[in-house]
Amino acid sequence: MTMTLFNDGEIQRRQRNLTGVQRRNNSKTREGVIVNNFIRDNEPEPFAFDLNDTKDSLIISETAKLPKQLRENQTTPEKSLLPISGIAVGVMGLMAGLSWFVKRNAKITNEIAREKWITSFTRNISINDENDQALVQMVQNPNRKTIRAGLGVLTLSAAAFMGKTFFDGFKEVWVKKKEADIQKNLQEQLIDIETQSFSGKIQIIRNSLSEKTKMFSRYLEDNEPHLQPFGMFKSAKELSFGQKAEKSDHKTHKSGLQYFMLGGATIASIIGLSLYSLKNLRLGGKEVSKFVNRTKKDLEMIAQSGKDTDFIKEYLEHGLQFINAKKEVVEEIVNKTPWEAAEKEEFINKTVQKIETSTVKVNPNIGGDGTQKPSLSSFVDDYRAFFYNFLIEPENPQFQQLFIGMTALAGVSYGGKLIGDAIKEVQVKKLNAQTEVDLQKRLVSTELRNFKSKKDAAIQPLVDEFYKQVDEGKPKEQLKTMAENILLEIKNGPPFVYS
Repeated sequence: MTMTLFNDGEIQRRQRNLTGVQRRNNSKTREGVIVNNFIRDNEPEPFAFDLNDTKDSLIISETAKLPKQLRENQTTPEKSLLPISGIAVGVMGLMAGLSWFVKRNAKITNEIAREKWITSFTRNISINDENDQALVQMVQNPNRKTIRAGLGVLTLSAAAFMGKTFFDGFKEVWVKKKEADIQKNLQEQLIDIETQSFSGKIQIIRNSLSEKTKMFSRYLEDNEPHLQPFGMFKSAKELSFGQKAEKSDHKTHKSGLQYFMLGGATIASIIGLSLYSLKNLRLGGKEVSKFVNRTKKDLEMIAQSGKDTDFIKEYLEHGLQFINAKKEVVEEIVNKTPWEAAEKEEFINKTVQKIETSTVKVNPNIGGDGTQKPSLSSFVDDYRAFFYNFLIEPENPQFQQLFIGMTALAGVSYGGKLIGDAIKEVQVKKLNAQTEVDLQKRLVSTELRNFKSKKDAAIQPLVDEFYKQVDEGKPKEQLKTMAENILLEIKNGPPFVYS
């Protein structure tokens, strides 16, 4: 019962803004209203000898059927352990594949040439936090300066952290207070919107009562009423449903054809773009060949120029590596230099080896000398680094000025960001609240149409049953009882409206 109490948009809007206790109390109140009005009051009289009066009173049809959607979309629960077994076997299969890859890599590494091996490298440990750097300095070189500077940096970090915590909390409290004010204003504006929605639903019920009363009166007051053939409404509905089904089938067929055409167009596009890419690569290769030939001619001119030998060697070495020249090309160009044969051979061997080597070592100043041992480095972008330098060398006034300037800049930057974020959050909450108000105003008409549609859906089958009984010639006394109960259903039936 609880789930059906909150299908109404107005009730849902109220529920979002209530506490847990208020929600429970509202739910119990609504359940009590429904039980008192629609269960206890409608119990049949104990001395009735048959159910004919009850059927007329409650507008019970003899041909009512369950909706066909009741048993649709039934799913069968998974009873097999096959997925769990498949996951376990799959994970172990991946591990087995990884071990095979390691074994295969070891075999391949032993078979390739030494110059093709990936260069060994030093593992660099970069210390980019000033607290970590200060601690490393105290451990690596404990003396009066490093200990004083390290403790000073750690103290400043603790003070900055506590200050940040305080101001963050202050910001959250201020934003929360502003949010409470915004929520209060929102609820006050929603009162008028909820009033419009509620009064609109009441008006819909009154309008429906008025129209149905006039309609029933024609059949109860006229001596020879113009009876409306039963089935008129249903046949119109069935015709509408049939047209929808026909349109749906047409759309399904059309959708399948569209998917097929889309798939064909996609495949054709992929093939066309692939051919276009291959054509571009081929044309690009021709342009690269032109560039290589032009560079080769420049290198030949430099080799024959007879300039300074060191300059020629450096230029040729970089140029030949740049165009990734083959050994024959290197020999052709180097043989045009005026060098000795031994010098030419040495240069050719050295250049070819560099061209054919797959990897090179990183600059020792950045990545170490290639020894497979860890190295330490520090790249710090932190205002506390200037405080550390000032404590290490307090007699340097520039360190003091840098510390004061950088610390002030960091504080002002963080404070400005904090204030900006707080104002932004409050403004966003204000705009969101106004957007909610605008949305709820726009939803009033939608909610009223939804309410009227549901009310008509609940009443129309009863009206159809009334017309059926009219066609069958029921006495006016019984028709009057049915009409009264339909009017009561309009007034008190679903969807419910609560004050």
